Amino acid sequence: MGLIYFLLCLAAVPATISCLYLGLMTLLSWRAPAPQPASRSLRFDILVPAHNEAAVIERTVASLRQIDWPADRMRVVVIADNCADDTARLAAAAGATVIERRDDTLRGKGYALAHGIAHSAAGQWADAIAVVDADTVVSPNFLSAFAARIEQGAQALQANYGVLNPDDSWRTRIITIAYGAFHAVRGRARERLRVSCGLRGNGMGFTHALLRDHPFRSVSLTEDLEQGIVLGLEGIRVWYVDEAHADAELVASGSASVSQRQRWEGGRFAVIRIYTGRLLRAGLARPDRICMDLALDLLTLPIGYVALEIGALLVLALLAALVTPAAWAWVGWAVLMGIILGAHILRGWQLGPLGPRALLDLARAPFFVLWKLHALLRRRGEQGWVKTRRDGQ
Repeated sequence: MGLIYFLLCLAAVPATISCLYLGLMTLLSWRAPAPQPASRSLRFDILVPAHNEAAVIERTVASLRQIDWPADRMRVVVIADNCADDTARLAAAAGATVIERRDDTLRGKGYALAHGIAHSAAGQWADAIAVVDADTVVSPNFLSAFAARIEQGAQALQANYGVLNPDDSWRTRIITIAYGAFHAVRGRARERLRVSCGLRGNGMGFTHALLRDHPFRSVSLTEDLEQGIVLGLEGIRVWYVDEAHADAELVASGSASVSQRQRWEGGRFAVIRIYTGRLLRAGLARPDRICMDLALDLLTLPIGYVALEIGALLVLALLAALVTPAAWAWVGWAVLMGIILGAHILRGWQLGPLGPRALLDLARAPFFVLWKLHALLRRRGEQGWVKTRRDGQ
């Protein structure tokens, strides 16, 4: 009997930690008032790291040039990194300043971004930078929302990272719901708690004053996640900017998105191994709520994996209930955690752009989780730019 309860506790601990954290995030996810900038004097360089993005770069530059901010106080800078197509030419024709970078050894978005930051700093013109992926459309209030937070003391910022093509397939609809939960729900709650919402790679912002003291040195496949943690360890939180959007294009088919998923999932697990212990030690020793929250965020696996944990606990509890009636309490606990997770998912759907049809797609979520696990196990450890093959290419 003792062995049964030990196995139940072992299965329940990770699922319980995740669900309690996600439940708190859900409860705190109402919208806060959006501040307005007192002036429009801040100067921004918008950096767009790009590798062979000729298919989408013109649309992205056009979106950035339509931002509601004085034209003489913003520049769009495309870093055409090791490109073998017309990315540089098309970006320049669309109105961007283009930096072409060639390096056969130091390849990847992190290196391209560090190069763009150094270029911006050397010019001593911009007060801050924003970072936008090459397949992204931003909201017109993108810079004004950043400026309002910078005036309030923010040094690092993260806009709401959404999906540009949510209705392309059942897969993009599921990911859009997950984005709503991961970015919008958690972002709003963490901003209310005055902790760091973390960096998501797309829609980031930094003041040059911050970058002078804390240079951008993260060059891993998840350079955004890693840089947000490094800042958190230094006591610097990333402010969440809910009303500003940076919406990126997702590939709709499974075959085209395998390499993308491999990089995201594999990179995140690598960061978990490296930084969770450091964050927990810093959070407990100081104590520091920014580091503790970042550790909890890392320990909370993606929603699909949390659902698998709950399912495993439920199966174990039902089997144990065949031996001892007391195990029905564990069944009830598993059901309660499933309800909490379901509420978190529904809140993510509510904060997104999808209609009721997307809820039907959640029935395919188990197949999506299995596909992610398969993609992760097939990961080959890419370290440089890996071009995501878009649908139709």
